[in-house]
Amino acid sequence: MKQDIKTEDAIRGQVHKNLPHESAQKHVSGQADYTDDTREPIGTLHAYLGLSDVAHAKLVDIDLNACLAMEGVVGVITAKDIIAPGYNDISANHLDDEPVFPTDEIEFLGQPLFAVVARSRAEARRAAREAKITCEPLPAQIDALEAKEAGYPYVAKPLKLERGDVIKGFAGATNRIKGQMRIGGQDHMYLEGQIAFALPGEDEDMLIRTSTQHPSEAQHMVAQVLGIPSHSVTVEVRRLGGGFGGKESQMNIFCVVAALAARKFGQPVKIRPDRDDDMTATGKRHDFVVDYDVAFDEDGVIAAVEGDFMARCGYAADLSGPVTDRALFHADNAYFYPNVLLRSHPMKTNTVSNTAFRGFGGPQGVVVAERMIEEIAFALGKDPLEVRKANFYGDAGRDLTPYHQQVEDNILPRLIEEMEAKSDYQARRVDILTYNAKANASHGLCRKGLALTPVKFGISFTATHFNQAGSLIHVYSDGSIQLNHGGTEMGQGLNTKVAQVVADAFQVDIERIKITSTTTEKVPNTSATAASSGSDLNGMAALDAVNQIKGRLVAFLCEKWDVAEDEIAFLPNRVKIGEKLLSFDEVIKQAYLARVHLSAAGFYKTPKIHWDRDKGQGRPFFYFAYGAAVSEVTVNRLTGEYVIDRTDIIHDVGKSLNPILDQGQVEGAFVQGMGWLTTEELWWDKDGRLRTHAPSTYKIPLASDIPRIFNVELAEWSQNAERTIKRSKAVGEPPFMLAISVLEALSMAVASVADYKICPRLDTPATPERVLLAIDKLMEKGRCDG
Repeated sequence: MKQDIKTEDAIRGQVHKNLPHESAQKHVSGQADYTDDTREPIGTLHAYLGLSDVAHAKLVDIDLNACLAMEGVVGVITAKDIIAPGYNDISANHLDDEPVFPTDEIEFLGQPLFAVVARSRAEARRAAREAKITCEPLPAQIDALEAKEAGYPYVAKPLKLERGDVIKGFAGATNRIKGQMRIGGQDHMYLEGQIAFALPGEDEDMLIRTSTQHPSEAQHMVAQVLGIPSHSVTVEVRRLGGGFGGKESQMNIFCVVAALAARKFGQPVKIRPDRDDDMTATGKRHDFVVDYDVAFDEDGVIAAVEGDFMARCGYAADLSGPVTDRALFHADNAYFYPNVLLRSHPMKTNTVSNTAFRGFGGPQGVVVAERMIEEIAFALGKDPLEVRKANFYGDAGRDLTPYHQQVEDNILPRLIEEMEAKSDYQARRVDILTYNAKANASHGLCRKGLALTPVKFGISFTATHFNQAGSLIHVYSDGSIQLNHGGTEMGQGLNTKVAQVVADAFQVDIERIKITSTTTEKVPNTSATAASSGSDLNGMAALDAVNQIKGRLVAFLCEKWDVAEDEIAFLPNRVKIGEKLLSFDEVIKQAYLARVHLSAAGFYKTPKIHWDRDKGQGRPFFYFAYGAAVSEVTVNRLTGEYVIDRTDIIHDVGKSLNPILDQGQVEGAFVQGMGWLTTEELWWDKDGRLRTHAPSTYKIPLASDIPRIFNVELAEWSQNAERTIKRSKAVGEPPFMLAISVLEALSMAVASVADYKICPRLDTPATPERVLLAIDKLMEKGRCDG
């Protein structure tokens, strides 16, 4: 195939360049294939889960005779189908606390108890409703705080972070405030629901096509439950229709049930729950109840902080240990605490096991840090931004986190200065104070609020061993390139970025690179695509593979043309060999004929990180990403309804691999964070039934909820001080927390009705109902005080 020789300028900069998402046209045209688009072989069966209808009970009997008698039903799958050496457990941390199907005790309403397998999904779904479950109800605890008071156990080992002396810090401080904050959870609301498709092969082989962020974990879980080696299970993922953490561990049961059924009946099996059952049976973002205690001086400088973070974890550990750990890691956000004591309380409750979600506990920690800043500002009659600046991490002596990692790359002062100027923060704050004063005097209908909030977010998996990645690159004899890596593409543009890295390293057109499905057959032992680490890890692994192939090519060219290494250069679609210029295709053809190996497996592990959990000390993060946002809101005093008038964001992504994709990630993260803090309310009734179990009862942000003016830019001057892939920084999770500026702006608007003398202490989500109740409470207190 003849390649056009392009100019160097056309190729230079395959990274740090705005390129479209590799599947963008397929997405908008409907041509992108997802798991449910897989053509079903003849004989494909369909499974559907039967869910419990009580929150806590002793399981006496499951009578499935009525299910088996339904039209189209082929059979059922129960715990009895898990045969030794297979093991009835799919716990993410191997704690033996999460059975595929329970045998003795039901632990939450919506827990899968069995599966029906039928010729069609509709028949399986109808039949699953016909089971007769006999059980003896047991006391249930739904709320984390009530569970703690009832003496419920932890689902995971709690963490303590401590530095300095909080007793002395409190004793020597001028001011002290204690408070409690309830922070709501969040459903992932991915567009593509949970799904798995199992195809049995010869011997013990099992192919699973699924929508998971963690193919290797799904592989290991299927192997564990079937009692076969991992090499017999292949998990394949082309793309996900959204994940956000909800497909990191929650996909395991669907993969396992499909595999169990496929093995039992010897036919392909697909399982896809309805949205209602998906929301009921799968975990969410953890909601927290946080008790905080903060001491400070007259300038608002913090002297000591103590905090207890109680999380509703659900019936099993899942990822609650590391999630609650990370909440503590980010309880400082951007602020230095001279004396600090933080404790996590991962509480067992009779609810679905909560799991990973964008930010992984970090947002819950950050919002508490901002609440304490807000409390100090109202107590002292200061602008919260003034208090924030007074407490930022700084030079030696004020640069150590509660987990004893030094903050070495703090660019927040510059970010905040730019944000303050570009958003015209100071002048707008004066205007809003004037507006609210006039509204109070005239009993006006609306109040306004404005807030500028920062974020400092640590990047790396806190479990050190997850900070590794692999890749596999083939260069074919015609010069075309196939790229595979261990990450999963879920719309974030990971495949595009990794392909850019490979194209840039080879100095070829990105169109020459084919990105294949993620599969455990090509890259083993992968980590989840999570913790904002997808590009960092997989990009470096791919670069390692490219460098291996380039090294072999250079050695071959040196020998063939008798030149030194420094006389060989990869130019756009060409290779310079001394005075010769050959096309990339010709070089590859010559190398193939000379039997040069043109394939390589790449690998990368994050350097420098270490963590001693027992001591609560170490360097869990390779680096920090930073950002700042200013949001302005208008609140209706009589209804509590509000609009977001304007948001300005500057976010740090280092030297961006693809600025347009990163900007999209910032915008999406902010809106999703805004939903978490304002509209997305999870509510369980006293019986443990999730009442917000579908889009009809659970409100994600609409297009009309987006800020009327939305200005987003990247800090183009930033460059990662650490040696990451092309000096870029992670972007998936950090900007999520910029939405806290909306909550803080709402708080200012509410506080204006009492002349900013009382912190409204808004719990989240700050729905119009909560905002209205807070306004009424402050106005009533004002009348009483008057």
